[in-house]
Amino acid sequence: MNYEEMLKKGKQELPDITTSGERFNIPKVRGHVEGNKTIVSNFVEIAKTLQRKIEHLLKYVLKELATPGDMRKNAVIFGSKIPASKINEKITQYAETFVLCKECGKPDTKLTNEAGIYFLKCQACGAKQSFYSKI
Repeated sequence: MNYEEMLKKGKQELPDITTSGERFNIPKVRGHVEGNKTIVSNFVEIAKTLQRKIEHLLKYVLKELATPGDMRKNAVIFGSKIPASKINEKITQYAETFVLCKECGKPDTKLTNEAGIYFLKCQACGAKQSFYSKI
């Protein structure tokens, strides 16, 4: 068997690609409405996926949704009824602002705050971006 035949046979035996190649997937919020409050049970998991402090993510989401809220154990309780789609939208906006590198688009970044100015340093491409945020 020559090289060309072996290569053809090897390609035929390869499995089909089953993943989209995307390694950064933000989990969708899980929770429920209880009275006039919304309870999100996987907020800690979302913050860990984003590799950001829970407090920072919570402060951003509360400000963007213009609602009071609080961390209780591992859940977040919002002071009003909020659709999960709206919370997911705000978390995606947070990721675009505070997680994803503006140069290469990868989530491998570190966020630092120096005197009210945030710096987003990419561990993958080395880019560094500064921005001012009121949260």
